[in-house]
Amino acid sequence: MPVVPNFSSGSMSAVTRTTQNITESIVSTDYNTGHSLSITGTNLEIDGSTMLPNPTTINQTVNGTTYQWTGADLTTMPNVTIKNAGAAFQMNQSYQGPGLANITNITNITRTTQVESVTETTSTFSQ
Repeated sequence: MPVVPNFSSGSMSAVTRTTQNITESIVSTDYNTGHSLSITGTNLEIDGSTMLPNPTTINQTVNGTTYQWTGADLTTMPNVTIKNAGAAFQMNQSYQGPGLANITNITNITRTTQVESVTETTSTFSQ
């Protein structure tokens, strides 16, 4: 015996709602990637063949992240001598190495975004 529905028409509605939280962490660090060596003064003679110290690798780990830089090997500094012995002289030397010790700016951004998706479905039927 066939089943016969006891209605002539109708409709059905459904709503599906999905919510998702997305958390992002953005870290930006500006740092010195090179090195700078300066030797200035008066009554000095600098050996030109030793003007550039040998390069050396510098490793640095900060908050679990390892960085690798190329700096100057300070054991191979330029040869500086006094030009006129007995005369007054002055010497200034400075070195700025690479790395995170020379950070100019750190930006940390953490943001959470809530994304909601709503789908509404309506079905209409009749006999």
